[in-house]
Amino acid sequence: MANEKKGYTLIEILVALTIVGLIFGIGYVNFRDFARRQALAGVARSVMGDLRLAQEQALAGKKPTSAFCDSPNQLNGYNFRVINASSYRLAANCSGGNVETKLVSLPADITISSPSPNPITFKILGQGTNLSADANITLTQAGTSNTRSITVTQGGEIK
Repeated sequence: MANEKKGYTLIEILVALTIVGLIFGIGYVNFRDFARRQALAGVARSVMGDLRLAQEQALAGKKPTSAFCDSPNQLNGYNFRVINASSYRLAANCSGGNVETKLVSLPADITISSPSPNPITFKILGQGTNLSADANITLTQAGTSNTRSITVTQGGEIK
């Protein structure tokens, strides 16, 4: 009875470590997918915010300080233009020319599709948009099947 030793066998320790490893591995994969989806959702919220910014500035008739927009030139609206798959720009559309108000570069793994027409123009004082049909903007995440779609209606609703 005095030689009775207490403890775990090598087999028990290996089984426990294998189970912990499997749980960690599955959790990590799920967390990584969740983090990627959240990154795409964050970019989609940012693009929608910029669309709303252009819309609000057009509704308010806010002219930027620029020779292109100073009197006698008039503000026609605000443009949202996709430049390429990784960037877009907001610009005031004045009768003297366009004035860039914001330039955005997307994260390296996210691309944006050009809406039709490009640019989307939010006209001043609630006159709607330049759209003859709803415009769709699609954000795609590289290496995954994750996409987000943003729709701008003819009346200017962003959803």
